[in-house]
Amino acid sequence: MNMIKTAALAVAFTLPAIASALPLTVTSGAKNVVLVHGSYVDGSSWRAIHDQLWIKGYKVTVVQQPHNSFDDNVAATRAAIEAQDGPVILVGHDTGGAVISAAGGSGKVKGLVYVAALQPAAGESAAQLIASRPALNQEIQVRDGRQFITPGKFQAVYGADLPPNRTNFMSVAQPGIPQKVLGASAKAAAWRDKPSYAIVATEDLVLNPELQRWMYKRAGSKVTEIKASHALQLSKPEEVAQVIVQAALDAK
Repeated sequence: MNMIKTAALAVAFTLPAIASALPLTVTSGAKNVVLVHGSYVDGSSWRAIHDQLWIKGYKVTVVQQPHNSFDDNVAATRAAIEAQDGPVILVGHDTGGAVISAAGGSGKVKGLVYVAALQPAAGESAAQLIASRPALNQEIQVRDGRQFITPGKFQAVYGADLPPNRTNFMSVAQPGIPQKVLGASAKAAAWRDKPSYAIVATEDLVLNPELQRWMYKRAGSKVTEIKASHALQLSKPEEVAQVIVQAALDAK
């Protein structure tokens, strides 16, 4: 009997913990969030943001960019948008910002969120924007036409506010970005017609914070500044997720 009571008590204490880990239900705004990664990392870089949004009840889709060409990246993102049932908040990090600018014209997209991301106008390329206000730390190498951050410098450049075990893995797992993708000009700028939100990573050494501020001011984006490295989606996920949730709540 005592064993039965003990087991019952264990279940009673466990149930609230399980219940608290279940996602909430989104009752207003856009419930679909599509996340687009940038250069040097893949879709797994959104894991912490996924977890933050999922527990709040959002349906999260992560686009794995093929990085064969800029058009291929845009096509993959458009396919993810069209697969959603209902309004979408489209989020891009790094060069993913150029992709969401080009892919975000769909009527399903109700808002754009730029997370330390490029925000080109039509006719501008990632390479052109980066050259206009160069990165604060130039630790780039090129192999077989793809651009990488020098592995031994990855933590200092990309994620100085992350522990070494995480940045070391990221450094050796870099997919690289073809230079032809960086040189491709955007054919559209969805931020001209859609509400946009933007996050400046104030300690960013990959994408100059002054370039971020300039682009976001030009676009009239609602700007949030976070003291973080370029990897702020990993180091400050709660703060980044808060901006995405606000964009979703504002969606009409």
